[in-house]
Amino acid sequence: MNILIDMPVHGPFLKELESIPGLEIKVVDSPHDHVRELPKEIIKDTDILFCTFPPKNHREMSQLKFIQLGSSGYKQLIGEGFDQRKIRACNARGVFDIPIAEWNIAMMVNLARDMRQIFHNQDRQIWDRSPRFQYEIRGLTVGIWGYGGIGRETARLAQSMGLKIHVLSRKGVKPRKNIYCVDGSGDEDGVLPDKVFLTSEKEKFLKSLDFLILSMPQTNDNKGIIGKHELSMLKPSAFLLNPARGELIVEKDLVEVLQNQKIAGAALDTHYYYPMPPNHPFWKMPNVILTPHISGSSGSPKFLERIWEIFVKNVKSLQNNEPLLNELSSDDLKN
Repeated sequence: MNILIDMPVHGPFLKELESIPGLEIKVVDSPHDHVRELPKEIIKDTDILFCTFPPKNHREMSQLKFIQLGSSGYKQLIGEGFDQRKIRACNARGVFDIPIAEWNIAMMVNLARDMRQIFHNQDRQIWDRSPRFQYEIRGLTVGIWGYGGIGRETARLAQSMGLKIHVLSRKGVKPRKNIYCVDGSGDEDGVLPDKVFLTSEKEKFLKSLDFLILSMPQTNDNKGIIGKHELSMLKPSAFLLNPARGELIVEKDLVEVLQNQKIAGAALDTHYYYPMPPNHPFWKMPNVILTPHISGSSGSPKFLERIWEIFVKNVKSLQNNEPLLNELSSDDLKN
């Protein structure tokens, strides 16, 4: 099998790949994180492609059988005809579960103790020991909307800190198979939630929470899934965390509830604009923590190691005709 690697190299895993019999490996000298054309003589004999974005001229890859993406998102494959050509594809699901779950825990503690104000006090040499800076999160209820890898690792960490875990899911919570998960992390068997709510029970779920964490991918069907109606179901003392996608929440409705303190506050890592404009009201809201989409990204120190681990395991599975990790369905790849 001929493998073309258009990703930054992880030395130990490249060596492991080179030790596997029956592989011919080419590495693109200057890997890119955007779509561009590659010379036909480099790509024409490729059976396996490891990349973030397939080349514009991917249709010249007549032997292509498998694509391993270096990203969890896979919009770059949709509508490109890979399903019609029966090309299998896998994404990088799971590589960011740990850093994003840790961001979730950190933001819950920061919001509960109003660390944003404490840091302002430090800058201005204000000594304030008010009780509001001394809250704890043990015993509170965290609601996780969407129970994929990020939600499951967040649940594991939250349970260890004594929080009650509620989950909202379209199909309930089930064990997961053939999805990448760092050893010792997550909830592969789906046994950690204290309560599981179906989408028809959304109001009951939202009203029960001290923290709401969004943990679902954005699709054409769920853009704006949280608006004024859903936000009004949260307790005035509840906090919202969004490390998923900004446009899951209606922007003007979120601004309004935060400005009017109809919920206690929010931590937002995903946004409506990149970068956020300097005049956006979120910047100066005392009950909002903004981070610039860094809860989990390719800059994470373990990213390269984990995505290469997925790739090498999938190459071995292809050779042995075994199930792949994070395989996308043909329906996933259609328009």
